[in-house]
Amino acid sequence: MRVLSSRFKFVSRAVAHEDHDHSEVQRITYPTTEGTRLGTCLTVWKKSLVINCKGFTVIDSCGNLAYRVDNYSVHPHQLTLMDASGNSLLTMHRRRTKLGLVYSWYVYEGENEGREKESAVCCVRKRVNILKGNGNPRVEACVYGLLGPESDKKRHGHAAFTVEGSYADRTCKVLDKSKSVVAEIKRKEANSEHVSFGIDIFHLIVHPGFDPTFAMALLLLLDQMFS
Repeated sequence: MRVLSSRFKFVSRAVAHEDHDHSEVQRITYPTTEGTRLGTCLTVWKKSLVINCKGFTVIDSCGNLAYRVDNYSVHPHQLTLMDASGNSLLTMHRRRTKLGLVYSWYVYEGENEGREKESAVCCVRKRVNILKGNGNPRVEACVYGLLGPESDKKRHGHAAFTVEGSYADRTCKVLDKSKSVVAEIKRKEANSEHVSFGIDIFHLIVHPGFDPTFAMALLLLLDQMFS
């Protein structure tokens, strides 16, 4: 386990599988924080609390402000995810790939200028779906770990997490390498059939063991890729 900070880290969780008298230990890497043993449901509003800003306002299940994002540009080269007090939690920087066809987003802890790729927590890249309608789930983005054992796997094209579905329709899931769902984006259902929230107000559901801050960062990058 490599600790990134006092609250945000990639950890390796050991899962034992017993088969007769033998036991096999499988290690699954998750970005996690303390206090995420229970799932979290966040309400995401695609609107900044600051006048003349583009961004997001995120409310927790108790009605309190959990996260905020304020941008003066629709498609900036840098995004900063803040807590309710305005403290920088994660900073994301956009860079072109070597071929220049797609962008990669590098995620850093706290407030970071993004000059060194090596210090990034992970790299998130949009998946170019050339073959459509082949019956397989649509993969929209891939997350590659840059710290610890995941750094070697990135070079071989193995993603630590994938995003399947459609962010534009607000129906997508984040899956780990074992295809287990760790987070979901869903439309917010109205109590009345005469009320519609559209696509600007929706839910981010974070499953137990997955970090809500990291999940929110992935949501911000999906919004940049598909809006």
